[in-house]
Amino acid sequence: MSEKAPGPSPKFSVFHMVLAIELIARKPIGRNALAERLKVGEGAVRTMINRLRDADLVITSKAGCSLTEKGLSVWKEYTSILQKFDTGKSELTEADYNSVVLVKDRGHKLKAGMEQRDAAVKAGAKNATTIVFKRGRLTIPSVSESVDEDFPKAASQIFKLFRPDEQDVIMIAGADSPEKAEYGALAAAWTLLDNH
Repeated sequence: MSEKAPGPSPKFSVFHMVLAIELIARKPIGRNALAERLKVGEGAVRTMINRLRDADLVITSKAGCSLTEKGLSVWKEYTSILQKFDTGKSELTEADYNSVVLVKDRGHKLKAGMEQRDAAVKAGAKNATTIVFKRGRLTIPSVSESVDEDFPKAASQIFKLFRPDEQDVIMIAGADSPEKAEYGALAAAWTLLDNH
């Protein structure tokens, strides 16, 4: 699923691939619907499907794309590490659209949260906030030792969505569109998953 392959540069990112797998996991979906939902061209979707098929993650039929057993296994592993939700307004981003991603047990990889914010902005978000659950409370590195006290509305939103465990990291990305918020949150989360 690597972004780098022979030929011209792709018009999609790894986050488009992740979202494509998520959409296919929900129910079989055709190329046109996938292109519309991902906001990419049909050529890009064709390339994505070919790569997913070559990796034995999807099969295609008249009903659309479906995950293979290997694809379902990859999806289950992914969802055991990452949980994702779209939210309304957040006092931490002040953007029209917000996406929240929880990454299980990655607090040890977190520094000041700047790398995550930068990755989110590069992916199209206007801003992003990184929160870690440690010692039984939500904290924002270098900003707040207690999100519950300093940002009670945000803390309430988070606890309605998730039941974080020690060292879970929560990314909130805000943007002008739901897609940019989602890609921003995924990009921020990816910095904690990627082995660099």
